[in-house]
Amino acid sequence: MADGVRAVLLAGGEGRRMGRLGHGRLKPLVPFGGACRLVDFSLANAARSGLEEVLLLSQYEEQQLMDDLHRTWWRPGFRVHFGPYDQGYREGAGYAPPGITHPPERGTADALIHKAPYVFGPGISDVLVLHADHVYRFDYGPLIERHRRSGAVLTLAYQRIELRHVPLFGMVEFDAAGQLTRFVEKPSRPTSDLVFAAFCVFDAATLYHYLEKLDGTDWQHDISRDVIPAMLSGGERILGHEVPGHWEDIGTVDRYHRAHLALVSERPPLTLSQLPLTVQPEVPRSLVTRAPGIHHSIVPSDLVNEGLIERSVVFPGARIGRGARVRHSVLFPGAIVPAGADIDSEIVLEHGITQRPTAPDASGGAHA
Repeated sequence: MADGVRAVLLAGGEGRRMGRLGHGRLKPLVPFGGACRLVDFSLANAARSGLEEVLLLSQYEEQQLMDDLHRTWWRPGFRVHFGPYDQGYREGAGYAPPGITHPPERGTADALIHKAPYVFGPGISDVLVLHADHVYRFDYGPLIERHRRSGAVLTLAYQRIELRHVPLFGMVEFDAAGQLTRFVEKPSRPTSDLVFAAFCVFDAATLYHYLEKLDGTDWQHDISRDVIPAMLSGGERILGHEVPGHWEDIGTVDRYHRAHLALVSERPPLTLSQLPLTVQPEVPRSLVTRAPGIHHSIVPSDLVNEGLIERSVVFPGARIGRGARVRHSVLFPGAIVPAGADIDSEIVLEHGITQRPTAPDASGGAHA
């Protein structure tokens, strides 16, 4: 990976649309796929891409998130930097120093400008912006290399999806030369089937210029709603980089549930081996197509199963009572299904608490 790249991870969401899945935990730490948490996809991609450090940008329950990421992602050659808390956290044996506060951040762009000294440090030529709630496997190296060769001020990742799903995302259009000509966040009447995949590379100096220009104005403090449109209006050179394969935004309980059903479908978008392994990595797990009491489900080796599991994803520590039936569901770490229970299309949290998807949303689930 080339020098001069600052990777930043936007992980400030509270996950209010995640219902009970977000109670007692941050959205980035919501378990996924029987193997990891949502935040682990971007971090695993960064590590595999040769990045040595990712800067965490978060202000909601930062202590909880720092504790988890320090424990899970401390490894030779890769670290998560905690910005203004980093030195004090590490020197203070895991506690953020008191007295460090920042103005409330109202959007993704605020996170960049409020912590500018840690984003735009000496020698930083490019800023790679990542999010903590997307499921995908990607090498950022070619994206960064293409961005630098092109001389663009911004290269954004995009993917082609069904037109009816575009209103949930940022719609993009390009000219014949591949230069961005239009960017509309959540359009009511989309004219393109291409959407912003929510990660991108900025020229650092240009990004800082536009953040300064927008700060203090009547803006929405958002990268997609403010910064990118301002750059486009300013005539800047902005290019796209297509994301092949699977990419998915996990924003609601329904999308979360649908994404898990896809993992145990006949043609899963990601295999179990392609998921980061961060939740109890010492426990083996596998996709079992057919065995006594288990039909086409992802299950851990420590599963206690006295019932029937069908087309479901099960985390380590789960227990299925005698005669219970679990179908099209997700069982969190330590979830308990009592004897005789019939669980269908539900998410079973710790202590048996359940969350049922409400109604299908317009996302259509996975994008490929």
